[in-house]
Amino acid sequence: MTIQQELEKLIKDEVLVEIEDYIDELFEIVASKKEDENTKEELSQMQEMKKDFEEMLTDLQNGEIDEDECKEIIDEINEMRREDLED
Repeated sequence: MTIQQELEKLIKDEVLVEIEDYIDELFEIVASKKEDENTKEELSQMQEMKKDFEEMLTDLQNGEIDEDECKEIIDEINEMRREDLED
């Protein structure tokens, strides 16, 4: 498996799934009318992040991200996930 394929799999199978689950949770908060401005802002940020990762997938599929960039992105994703676990 190339590093590009590894990144694609990570984004598709883990990152986007986690983002979509979190967006669903935020929508549930909004639907229950218990949201505040922070919830709305968080929802907006997560939707933007999802869009960014979807665009990244397109770039990967078009061969526009080289191995070094893939490695950096994987490292950044892993760091973000570690930070989330610490919170």
